[in-house]
Amino acid sequence: MPALKFVRSVWESFRTQSGLEPRLLNNLRVTSAVPGRVKFEIEVEKDHTNRLDILHGGTIASMVDLGGSLAVASKGLYTTGVSTDLNVTYLSSGGKIGDKVLAEVTCDKFGKTLAYTSIQFMNEKGQIFARGSHTKYIAMGWKDPKNIVDQLSPREKK
Repeated sequence: MPALKFVRSVWESFRTQSGLEPRLLNNLRVTSAVPGRVKFEIEVEKDHTNRLDILHGGTIASMVDLGGSLAVASKGLYTTGVSTDLNVTYLSSGGKIGDKVLAEVTCDKFGKTLAYTSIQFMNEKGQIFARGSHTKYIAMGWKDPKNIVDQLSPREKK
């Protein structure tokens, strides 16, 4: 199974089984995925904004969290673990209702216990307005029978 199809299936499981993601990020679209790298986009809606009618920092933080999970999925883990650390740096406004947010997330390190991810958020002009990092505890995820790690991220034999 190619990475894009697998990542989309993991995203769909978030949408059907989670409480937060389908309410806040339901219109998010995964546009590209290869092992270790995922791109997604979302159009800013009223529910994504703060009282100034611009993209809410909490929405961005939620996308850092989800993006990190999708990057882990791009390496073949269906169960993407739990957060141990999440960081967001806000550089400028992320836009207003109707604007499109583009994101690119990478899995920088993928081990047996932890995965480290980083993400950049851009507007449609390609200007970065926020970036984040996310560390996930993934040790329990290795047991999921839905994993396809051998296909997407085979380990070197010693």
